[in-house]
Amino acid sequence: MKIAYVCYETQEKYVIETMEDEESLLLVFLSNKGLNIERVIWTDTAVRWDAYDLLLVKAPWDYHEKITQFYQWLDQVAALNIPMLNPQHIIKWNSDKHYLKEMIDAGFSVIPSAIIENGAPARLAPFFQQFNTEQLIIKPCVSAGAKETFTVTPGNMQEVQQRLTGLLEKEAFIVQPFIKEIETEGEWSFIFLNGQFSHCVVKRPRSGDFRVQPMYGGTTHTTIPNPLHVQEAAAFVQHFAKGCLYARVDGVVINGVFTLMELELIEPYLFLGDVPNGYETYYNALMFNLAQRTASCTLQPSEP
Repeated sequence: MKIAYVCYETQEKYVIETMEDEESLLLVFLSNKGLNIERVIWTDTAVRWDAYDLLLVKAPWDYHEKITQFYQWLDQVAALNIPMLNPQHIIKWNSDKHYLKEMIDAGFSVIPSAIIENGAPARLAPFFQQFNTEQLIIKPCVSAGAKETFTVTPGNMQEVQQRLTGLLEKEAFIVQPFIKEIETEGEWSFIFLNGQFSHCVVKRPRSGDFRVQPMYGGTTHTTIPNPLHVQEAAAFVQHFAKGCLYARVDGVVINGVFTLMELELIEPYLFLGDVPNGYETYYNALMFNLAQRTASCTLQPSEP
């Protein structure tokens, strides 16, 4: 089996010196295990995708900056009927944070969210009352890494609205109340492989900030979570990530309940090097997934 290890054309803005190069280390690990696997750039028009038996999506970190091209690529791969991990239709669904509203409507515990659609006026005042808060977080529905993310108070609302007016001409934005637990307790990331819980980390922002990403001074800490919160995180995977090799469930614990911020199914950093045998666990999950696929393909219908 020939596997395409799908990544992006490396850009310095995505290179974080304080984080392990999981993308490269995992590729080497899988190659050393004997897999026929090679790194492929998803935007490379010269790639013959039909030359591969499987696409393993690892790090297309710039997809949100080229979302139309990304959707076209997903459709191209689907038309060629090439298996993809994670599945193509789930990756497309997960690329736009409108999915959070779907989860809320289904009764899941999710940070309260509202959408300002593309082309709509940038009126932020009603959201303070709607969410009963004095601080909002606003970010694009298609985004990653805190891109174009604003924290809004009544004091800076007019300034943000002016900037948001231009941005809404191009894309939709999601509005949420600011969650103080991110500052006080941190943001939890539960990593699942083949739907099974693997490990957990807590990401904390630096003092005076709300962004947990390392490029903004955030730190990451491995931890043993409350089993109840593992079950709560697993419910999102079981319902929305069926057939996925990997899933990262990000959220906060509010009044003792795990509450989702984002379900990461496209290109999440999985913190494999932060836990014992993390890369081996990923490899075993991949091999189990491949074995299941092979068994499914070789099963023949019984004779009447």
